[in-house]
Amino acid sequence: MAGPLPEAIRTHLSSLAQELDDHAHGAVASQVLETLVQISRSEADAADWEIIRGTLADMADAFAVFHPHRHTRKVAVFGSARTPTHDPVYRLSIELAAEAVAAGFEVMTGAGGGVMEAANRGAGPGQSFGLNVQLPFEHSANPFIEGDPRLLTFRYFHTRKLFFLKETDAVVVLPGGFGTLDELFEGLTLIQTAKNPPVPIVLLCPEGDAYWERWHTYVDRALGDRGLISPQDNCLYGTAHSAGEALGQVKHFYRVFHSSRFRGEQLQLLLHCPLPEAELKLINAQFSDLVLGGEISRVPNLNNGGATGDCLQFWFDQRQMGRLYALIQHLNGLELPPCPPLQHPEQRLGCAP
Repeated sequence: MAGPLPEAIRTHLSSLAQELDDHAHGAVASQVLETLVQISRSEADAADWEIIRGTLADMADAFAVFHPHRHTRKVAVFGSARTPTHDPVYRLSIELAAEAVAAGFEVMTGAGGGVMEAANRGAGPGQSFGLNVQLPFEHSANPFIEGDPRLLTFRYFHTRKLFFLKETDAVVVLPGGFGTLDELFEGLTLIQTAKNPPVPIVLLCPEGDAYWERWHTYVDRALGDRGLISPQDNCLYGTAHSAGEALGQVKHFYRVFHSSRFRGEQLQLLLHCPLPEAELKLINAQFSDLVLGGEISRVPNLNNGGATGDCLQFWFDQRQMGRLYALIQHLNGLELPPCPPLQHPEQRLGCAP
């Protein structure tokens, strides 16, 4: 059994505990410390503790970089690091990032070469983030994000993936290899299982390039035909053949829909605009399969998160994510009274000043 803690450690822990007394999230932070104490009572060895330390350090670094920029929506761009500069896919990635920034969005990439380099290049200085990862062999960031304060270098892939999805509001995927498809399937899986809020996923390649057509055929035949996925899961993503088309899908996703969150066991959809009562009745009739019990109702938006309109709440059947996407698309297609946020889908926290 371990002996008493050295005086210096006990003093340090005591000062940390005092900081939590007045912290807005002190109770949760205390639970984190309790979890660490529980681990200390286990058989965790030095390698286990290094994973814990590295994971928490990754998270602390990422929180510090992203927190000042959470008012603006971000578009994550995935694609091959091997795409050469003369490839039409490279040019398309530049155009996508440039148009996203021009529309008020920020861009996120994996900080590597190829498609990632093109997106950082197209976004321009100070307009994108790079989420690099330490590898056993040398792996430097591309020259368009190297040295930027928005460049993060993660120790682990799992924390890198966490922040890619946690901080992004849209995912655009261009042709790539195992890593690109891993990122795509990770996003689809977390959304399908309701572990990640719904965000638009757009599969982008140049006109005449059959990359995503072949992928979709495989998914339909190998997964869909065997009943391994739901036919509704096709609603989780869209396809595009130009930067404007891809960005248009992203902007449309946030036209009326603002965001979603769980309150207890009920799902809430936050909207930019008020929803007419007649439309709410039609939605209940058309999307009753989303509800486990009761109906979709309007509730006060006590913590609006930037939304300025209605808050819809219901007992959501989490096996119906494809249908939830269909509801979001339905809401975004409504012709509603003029509402300023409709003109600023890039703003996560309400209207532009």
